[in-house]
This record gives sequence, structure tokens and C-alpha cells, in this order.
Amino acid sequence: MVPDVSTGDRTRGLLSYLFGPGRRDEHTDPHIVAAFAMPGITDPGRVPLEEHQDALSELARYLDQPVELRRQRTGKDVPQHVWHCPVRTAPGDRYLTDAEWAEVARRVVHATGIAPHGDDSGCRWIAVRHAEDHIHIMATSVREDGRRPRNKRDGQRAQAECRKIEIELGLRRLKSGDGTAPKTPTGAEVAKAERQGRKTTTRQWLREHAYAAAAAARDEHEYFAVLTALGIKVQKRIGPETGETTGYGLAAPGDTDAKNEPVYYAGSSLAPDLSLNRLRERFTPAPADTTVRARARGTKSDAWRRAESELRSTHAFLLGPKDGQDQEAFDRQVQAQAAAFAELLHNTAATAPKAARAELHAAAAAFDRANRSAIRAEHQSAYALRQAGKELIRAVGGEDGSAVVSLLATAVYVLIALDHWHQQRGHEQQAAAAKQALAHLQNAYQHTARPELARLTDRTPGPDETRRLAAVVQAAVPAHAQRILTDPAGPALATTLAQAESAGTPPRHALTAAAAAAAAAEQRELDSADRPAEVLIWRLRHTTAEQTAARTRAATTRTRHATTTSTPPTTAPPVIQRPTDAVHRRR
Repeated sequence: MVPDVSTGDRTRGLLSYLFGPGRRDEHTDPHIVAAFAMPGITDPGRVPLEEHQDALSELARYLDQPVELRRQRTGKDVPQHVWHCPVRTAPGDRYLTDAEWAEVARRVVHATGIAPHGDDSGCRWIAVRHAEDHIHIMATSVREDGRRPRNKRDGQRAQAECRKIEIELGLRRLKSGDGTAPKTPTGAEVAKAERQGRKTTTRQWLREHAYAAAAAARDEHEYFAVLTALGIKVQKRIGPETGETTGYGLAAPGDTDAKNEPVYYAGSSLAPDLSLNRLRERFTPAPADTTVRARARGTKSDAWRRAESELRSTHAFLLGPKDGQDQEAFDRQVQAQAAAFAELLHNTAATAPKAARAELHAAAAAFDRANRSAIRAEHQSAYALRQAGKELIRAVGGEDGSAVVSLLATAVYVLIALDHWHQQRGHEQQAAAAKQALAHLQNAYQHTARPELARLTDRTPGPDETRRLAAVVQAAVPAHAQRILTDPAGPALATTLAQAESAGTPPRHALTAAAAAAAAAEQRELDSADRPAEVLIWRLRHTTAEQTAARTRAATTRTRHATTTSTPPTTAPPVIQRPTDAVHRRR
């Protein structure tokens, strides 16, 4: 059951909409199901058609009487005096009778402070039903005693009451919010999208592209440049005294109003963390991490491996606060890691192999709801992970399928840990979004892992070598050996162990190190993994690739040093005496 509180200043206008045909003739049998004083109140939905307009005007004047008396007493207009709260059941919920909807309305106006039970001086209100699945509660927010109602946080209070009603009426139980969800599209925005044949509204489209731009950009100037390159119009709000940018609005290409003017949406109206102030917090580097910015543009393979290393560090951090660490400080840092992880997902979706991009885009879009909560993030603590994600966009060179799969495998465990953290903190909507993102991320992993595992399986060593490596597995990880060796990815693991040995790491040592890393703290990857051999494969391949890269860098350094030292020192050229000089000296 979803309530949606808003305010306005046109009583008669809202009544005309509630008792009218609707924007698309969707209203059926509009009528009042409950009111502050049901006996004797005029119901415009139950009068003859020729009396309909007069009935609307009469009802508007009746509801506005306390408002008009206050205006006369104070000599000032009452701002935003129309209180409006549609309440809608979820798809699949059972049919509610008029009597049940009437009780819902009475409980909502009581919970929000509009008309508390037993308070004869409460606000005047009505509840109108013009569809099977929802009602509209409308009130004029001046009490009978001339005071304004105490209805602060009325949206949250309505949500809390609806959670109770869902249980009592046997309806689908929705997730409780914390005030950090993005604004939902209005009915007009949805209707406009349908007329234009689009699946998403302009607000949703802009939100998705704004998140992607923020993930790729290093500062606000680059953020606006990326948006402009996408064809999105940017309207900056300039402070009149300082001349500095204090906010911004975005307009989608071709989205105009009746006057053919662009329709701008403020960044904060797209999502709370897309306001300019919140973006600046994320763009500000941590003083201790400024060296990260000095990295030269590397290859895609290097960027994927660096990002995977940062994700492993993030996963280890998410498993719990260190001894003596303040829980509140830990939560602020986890929230920052969640925001940085969201950016990394967007950049991964933009640079991953094409077969996985659709699922990764879906994972990033779903996790956008899980990347923020009421906990204020300490963004500087996640600067390293954020920069590693941005390097994916700027890296050059060909694809490295193994590095991509390794990153996605680690990202799955990071997402599981973030879901667990949200659940522990009671972040129901964020936990649900994390689970949705996890399903898409696991699909993306499967799309990229299959060809890599097939390639490794095709290169499985001979029978004798495979038996030798199986014995190594039994000796190195006896507790998991049976599950590993019967895993369909077992032959691919044999190839990976042989490659590690060729790179200079004994198989038993490599396995022991990989298993120890996988068995970190509470969330033991080998214990929980359906495919334990795959867990070891990607850890081993990451380690082998890092060792190979380190040797290459060391060899390059030695070569440069040798070249420098073998060059003879520069000396002044010898002075060659001319014959004539010698003759003169002999004289």
C-alpha cells in the first residue's frame, strides 16, 4: 500500500480532477467513501449531471471555510492549504470494499496529524474513490480552531501506518523507506512517456544517465561535459552574490513543454545524491590518496586487475569493523564504499564485453537504490575504489576476459556483503534493491565466465599431470577437495594450476594462498560457493597475472638501469695540437 503526500492551493481544481473523467478517461464511478462529517455532506459523484458543477463549488466552499476564516483574521493568504494523499494498493492485492477504504482513510488522517481521532477541531477532509485500487484523501490544512495542523513528516507517518494496515488487511507487505528514495514519476510524466512510446519516463532516463556520468567524471566540470556530450541540456543555477554554481537542472533531448521550452529537472529531484553538493562530496579526493591520481593511463587488463584488487580490499573491509573501531564511523565508511561500488558497476557496464553489458546495466540501475541510505557517507574513505572504477573508462588496449571474470566474481561477493549490511541496519528497500542487482550481476558473470572456462577446459593437461594436480588439491585443501574435484570447472582448475606453476608458483603454495584468501572471516567463499573450483580459478589467475606483470615491470626497470649505466660518461674531447703549434714550441 503506497501513500504519496503532496500539497497545493486550488481546492476547486483538485475536486474537479477527482470527480472528473481523468486524464485518459480512467476514472470510474467517482464518489466519497469517507469524510470528516459524512452525514449531510454533498457528494458530487452522486448528484444529477446538471447539478455536478454546482455541487463541486459547494463542496469546495465548505472545505475552505476554516481557510477563509484564517485569511480574514490574519489578512494573509494561507499558503499550500490543500493537502492531498493518494493511497494505492500493490498489484495483485485483493479488492477492498468502500468500508475498508473508509477505514484506511480515517487511519491515515489520524496518523499524519490532519484529523486525529477524537479531535473535533481537526482539519476538514474527504476520501474519494474513482478506481478499484486506490483512493484520494483530500484535506484543507487549517483546523476548525484556526491553527495549522501538526503534520510534520506526514509522508513518513503515512508510510508507517500503511505498513500496519497491510498486515491487518492481509495485503502485500512493501518495504519501509527511509526518505532517501528518488522521487517517483508523476501521473503526467507516465502518460507523456506512454504517448511517446517510451518504456521509461524522462525523469528515470535522466537519472540513469546522470548516475553514469557521475561515475565516469573526475570533477563537476567533467560531469557537466559528459552530460552535454550525451545531448542532455544543462542549466546551471548561479548564486547572485558569489557568481558560483549552486545547483543545476537537466533536460532530455527533445523533451519540451507546451511552449516548446526544454523541461528541466533539478539534480536533487532526480535523486538525493545527485544534488550538486552531494556530487562535490564524492569528487573531493582524500589527502592521503592523492597519489592515486598520478597514475598514467594503463591497459584495460591492468585497469581490470587494479579494480579487482580494490574490490577484494573492500570485501575484506565489509566483513566487520576492526577491533576498537567505532560502529558509527564504520557505517559511514561502508556507505561510502557502497556509493563507490555503484560507480564501479556503471563503468563496468560501459566497458565490459558486449555479451555482459545488458545485465551489467540492469545491475547498475538496480543498485542505484541501494547505494545510499540515511547514513551520511564518508566519501573520502572510498576514494581508492572510486578511482579504480574510473580507470576502467580511461584504459586502452584489448579485452582481457580472465580479468573481467575475476572482477565480476569478486563483485558478486562485495554485493552479497553490502546486502547483508543493509539487512542488519534495517534498510529494507536498499536490501531488496541489492538482491535485484545481485541477480543481474550473477547473470553477467555467467555470460563472461562460460567462454573463459571452456577455453581453459580445452587446454587441460594430460591424464598423468591432471592426477598429480588432483593430489595437490587433496593435500592443500582437504576440507573442500571432494567438492572442488567434482566441480564441473575442475578441468579448468587443473589448467590454471599448471599455468601458475609455469609462472613460478608451486601448485600447492598457490592453492593454499588462494584458499586462505577465499576463506576470509565470516563469509567463507569456499563454504558458500556452489562452484568452489571457480572461486579458486579466478583468484589463482588474478595472482598469476599480477606476478607476471610484476616481473615484466622489474625486467623493464633493470633494462633501463643497465642501459643507463653502460653508457660511458661524457668527457671533454681531447685537444688536438696542430703541427704548427708544435713547431713553434720546439723553437
